[in-house]
Amino acid sequence: MEEKRYAIVTGGNRGIGLEICRQLASNGVKVILTSRNQSRGEEAVEKLSVFGLSNVVFHQLDINDQSSIACLVKFVQTHFRKLDILVNNAAELGLIIHDKEFRAGGGGNVQVTDEKAHLLSNIIQEPYELGEKCLKTNYYATKTVTESLIPLLQLSKSPRIVNVSSIYGDLYWFHNDKLKEELQDIDNLTEERIDEIIQWFLTDFKTGKLQKNGWPLTVSAYKVSKAALNAYTRLMARKFENIFVNCVHPGYVMTDMTYQTGFITVEEGAKGPVMAALLPDNGPSGVYFDQTQIATFSSSSNPFI
Repeated sequence: MEEKRYAIVTGGNRGIGLEICRQLASNGVKVILTSRNQSRGEEAVEKLSVFGLSNVVFHQLDINDQSSIACLVKFVQTHFRKLDILVNNAAELGLIIHDKEFRAGGGGNVQVTDEKAHLLSNIIQEPYELGEKCLKTNYYATKTVTESLIPLLQLSKSPRIVNVSSIYGDLYWFHNDKLKEELQDIDNLTEERIDEIIQWFLTDFKTGKLQKNGWPLTVSAYKVSKAALNAYTRLMARKFENIFVNCVHPGYVMTDMTYQTGFITVEEGAKGPVMAALLPDNGPSGVYFDQTQIATFSSSSNPFI
């Protein structure tokens, strides 16, 4: 008889996160759906139970709160004694979108590229405080959650970590060749150096030196956060050879995060993360999936095209 598998999905109460929970549960996995908001998380579990999925439970989790993470770890330890799958889905955009037309659906036709930065100045606002919060959540908090759960993952016979990334994490968006080489050079890159790079970015972001030093000019903090997460994914895959650690761009999905301007449904968007979560024992580790296909971390041309 196959051993029961247990999964945690962060940010699981809506959008891609909720659909990842549904698809994992449909594959017989016991899912711990997590959300910052208690009532929204419980409503999400109830919604799944209506479809006959009784193998989903809720546990509150704020990935920016160390005590909240510790509480989740204790819950899993007490009730399940191990963890098989961790899907890091919770994230922040780090910006404000003002344009009503973008919110209504026109935004899907706007490629947020640096060449078009001047066209977006009245649509997207990127305050430093939100950029800092974006990096704190998407990189540092995700890292803390992951490292807190490693001991439980190591008790699994087939541990999997899936970091939900983005096409905006592609190093194509960086204009500093030396920096791109550093982030690609996994043999020599360290977590300490990633920290230094993030602090360098935040200093340049605050002092208006993004263009001078070759950083992304649009959706800047989000792009840096996902590029850092991609690099961290590769470092973790090397460090823990028994754990498959991969990152996945789910596609441009119709969710609240994209103001419903995406091109694909949540059902389609969840396929990549779920596939990575259920990889067979001969699967890859330390790779980047563009939806369900292995792709490069640094495209030579615009990855949108």
